[in-house]
Amino acid sequence: MIARLLAGLLLLIAGAHAAHASIPWEIARTLDHDTTAFTEGFFIADGLIYESTGLTGKSDLRAYRLEDGQLVRQKTIPPQLFGEGIAPWGSRLISLTWRNGVGIVWHREDFTELRRFTYKGEGWGLTSDGRSLIMSDGTAALRFLDPETMEERRSLNVTWQGQPVRFINELEYVDGKIYANVWYSPLIARIDPESGVVDDWINLAKLVEQNGGGNPEAVLNGIAWDAQAKLLYVTGKNWAHIYALKLGE
Repeated sequence: MIARLLAGLLLLIAGAHAAHASIPWEIARTLDHDTTAFTEGFFIADGLIYESTGLTGKSDLRAYRLEDGQLVRQKTIPPQLFGEGIAPWGSRLISLTWRNGVGIVWHREDFTELRRFTYKGEGWGLTSDGRSLIMSDGTAALRFLDPETMEERRSLNVTWQGQPVRFINELEYVDGKIYANVWYSPLIARIDPESGVVDDWINLAKLVEQNGGGNPEAVLNGIAWDAQAKLLYVTGKNWAHIYALKLGE
């Protein structure tokens, strides 16, 4: 009941934001997506789509061919951990966990675990701007981490019209901006990485409606940028599809 009330409140807030969403989009291609995948992290590298999934005892890492969406590699995350956001760094893949306070560094080529690190608070989304790892924790704050030591370099409060934007979730760094899912929202925020100000939104309510199936947990969550094709790939928890979007100006 509490979760449903929270979801309703967040959707009301999202509705207010949606009226200001002005980034146009169109679907360039569609790939199948495993409806058992509770998507938490998403990025593109090496001609592959990398995905992390959540839920305790069911979390894993996956890699799909970008060309056709076929699964090529999968690794179960230790069952006591709830998998969250992921990001590439060199030949490694960095992953977060939700309330465990534990991050894992993996070899990206074969998903071999290399080491672990710890952090305070919750782990939600993760991306990289080429200098720092950028982490969300479910609040309105983003943390910029040293990719080698995992120490926090700085934090950034995300705002829209002067008000904090809470529940920042999955992240992707795109052409100098941070794109972010907002939990229980059909919107993607575009954030200035220096000021933290949301300067525009992408409204994907149509895709959420098509994929939600009446499941309140089947939220939009997953943003991956194909820099070569200039397409933004999006999906959600337990969605049947991955969509490649061509964004307008």
